[in-house]
Amino acid sequence: MTHPVTSDRIRALRAEEPKLRARDFAARHGLAEAELVAAQVGHGATRIAAHPDQLIPLVGTLGDVMALTRNESCVIERRGTYENYHSGAHAQMVLGDEIDMRFFGKHWLHAFALEDGESRSIQVFDAAGDAVHKVHLKPESDVAAFARLVEALRLDDQSDSLVLEPRALTEAPKGDAERVEVLRAEWAKMTDTHQFLRLVSKLKFNRLGAYRLVGAPFAVAMAPEAVGLLLDRVAASQTPLMIFVGNQGCIEIHSGTIETVTPMGPWINVLDPRFNLHLRGDHIAEVWLVDKPTNNGPALSLEAFDADGGLILQIFGSRKHGGIDAFNATLAGLPRKEAAQ
Repeated sequence: MTHPVTSDRIRALRAEEPKLRARDFAARHGLAEAELVAAQVGHGATRIAAHPDQLIPLVGTLGDVMALTRNESCVIERRGTYENYHSGAHAQMVLGDEIDMRFFGKHWLHAFALEDGESRSIQVFDAAGDAVHKVHLKPESDVAAFARLVEALRLDDQSDSLVLEPRALTEAPKGDAERVEVLRAEWAKMTDTHQFLRLVSKLKFNRLGAYRLVGAPFAVAMAPEAVGLLLDRVAASQTPLMIFVGNQGCIEIHSGTIETVTPMGPWINVLDPRFNLHLRGDHIAEVWLVDKPTNNGPALSLEAFDADGGLILQIFGSRKHGGIDAFNATLAGLPRKEAAQ
């Protein structure tokens, strides 16, 4: 679909509200965020090739940057360099010491390089015009490499409007009560966490549908405040963890410790020098403590979902950084959901 507001009009409106965050500006004016960015083509924005196979190896030449991924309820921001890129037919990945990501290239449809004064970024959007991933250059980044990236990936099509598709609805929790015993038996046989989605898909469940039906010890409903409490406690104890935040096109992962947890209104913020997390605590509708068997012992996670059943974030212990026992003990001390009266 195309938007009835012209690109000229979008730029004029933006000039009246330059300090409003792009995402908030787009929402205020009934735009997809990608439409706002596309309207800047020829005025600081350049359309570039979007697929990770073309884009990410060149992002790796930029040096130290900030990687940003978000969904409706959570934003994750990690400083580092994009290293060790791996392509794949269905998924791609970066496995650097700081930037650790999974990409699903079929959703990387519209990409732009933006320059506004000294600010430079690369922004990727899906078919509906929602942000999949953003890369923001920092003072330490290689500006000349950014110019080379733009030249190498610049598209012939430099139009300032987009044809977008309707946003896909979040899949409702799905499960089959008659297959729960099969689910439990197969769950107990898992040897790797990556087997989980294949298992539930084979049995016609999805993630949240499986959690709701499988029951303890595999999935236990927790109180919504458990996520904030976990972040507070692992920060205080300096217990290593892994935080996964994503959308349909990208998953970004932070591994290691966190230091500073700062609530601000509805937001729960982690504000560390090279890692930030911004979580809307008021969007958390369900939280599950999940136990998946692996060859290395149980993988315990705390997972939060919104009111539509969408996954907001997952938090695991970090075996690579040690402290699994301390992390699991912290999980065990979190409040469970009170039973309905």
